[in-house]
Amino acid sequence: MDHSREVARARDIAQSVIAPSAASNDKEARFSSEAVDALGKGGLMGLTVPKDFGGIGLGPRAMSDVIATIAEVDASVAMVYLMHAMGTACIVAAPAAASFAPTLRDIAAGKHLTTLAFSEKGSRSHFWTPVSKAEKTSTGARLNAKKSWVTSAGHATSYVVTALSHAAKGPTDSTLYLVDGRTPGLRVDAPWDGMGLRANASSPMTLEGCDVAEDRRLTEEGTGFKSMLEVVLPMFNLGTASVALGLCRAAVAATVTHLRTATFEHLGATLGESLPTLRATLASMQIETDGLASRIADTIDHLEKPGDLTMLRVLEVKAAAGESAIRVTSDAMRACGGAAFSKHTSIERFFRDAHAGAVMAPTGDVLREFIGKALLGIPLF
Repeated sequence: MDHSREVARARDIAQSVIAPSAASNDKEARFSSEAVDALGKGGLMGLTVPKDFGGIGLGPRAMSDVIATIAEVDASVAMVYLMHAMGTACIVAAPAAASFAPTLRDIAAGKHLTTLAFSEKGSRSHFWTPVSKAEKTSTGARLNAKKSWVTSAGHATSYVVTALSHAAKGPTDSTLYLVDGRTPGLRVDAPWDGMGLRANASSPMTLEGCDVAEDRRLTEEGTGFKSMLEVVLPMFNLGTASVALGLCRAAVAATVTHLRTATFEHLGATLGESLPTLRATLASMQIETDGLASRIADTIDHLEKPGDLTMLRVLEVKAAAGESAIRVTSDAMRACGGAAFSKHTSIERFFRDAHAGAVMAPTGDVLREFIGKALLGIPLF
């Protein structure tokens, strides 16, 4: 389905609303509520919401292109958008999705920002195995958990929270719940002050005696792991790879600008004209970026028409994208030298943001473990 209109809308919002404050938001670790508002008013927060609920009803290809477009100016906003899309996917996939119709209509109307609250300190990068356990109540469940890396913490309207089922017998017997951001006992523990992605409010959160009604349960009891593996993981890996692609494109564009405009005045020539080594570095950056774009397109093909290699492609795309983003932004730092190091360009921000992908669960090391197991026919879990 054609989604050029949505990409054009994302580009307009990125340039007019997001780009002007991206550097200052990064410096101040300030969440961009105006970006979320603009994306909502532009209809893009409901990009993947089915048309029956007022959304646009597009799939992974459109999501990937919109995320990459946003990431070209601000990867923090792109991650907020991605995590919103993941929370939305969990709601859409709920067995009783019709009971969440008001929420989905609010998402489609740009009035509701959702996100994931999966990771916990005790299970670290193994986000699919929470250590917190739900307590069954007469009206639903009571949650006590310490969540880490919650994007949009304190800003989201709702949080998709995972916890072990009250009757869990193993580490993957989890359940997903939609927790209202105003729920008593839900709090942000500390301000976000990361090296990169500084404007996406990825703070730790605590749920202390949070009561969640039965009709806010997103999965059948004990089937949260299945939802995380089949609904969240493929689209999340694709989305983080798309953020990396946006960063690569931004780094290439910034390097081109610098090599075209910075001059050796005594030679009367630009850096790009004077130094073939820098031209070679730029060429390598472009090759790496185009390679990542092709890998992402291939992964989308596999998601749209699943086959035996689909999960392998899903695992590979995030692992490869993280390395590509680090390589390309590192080359940009070197090619632009002092101008990049002294923050006279945006390249230093791209470089810091690029490193987030490698440490974001599932990390590159965990993905390689999964890939190796898959190749050897060893069960992943």
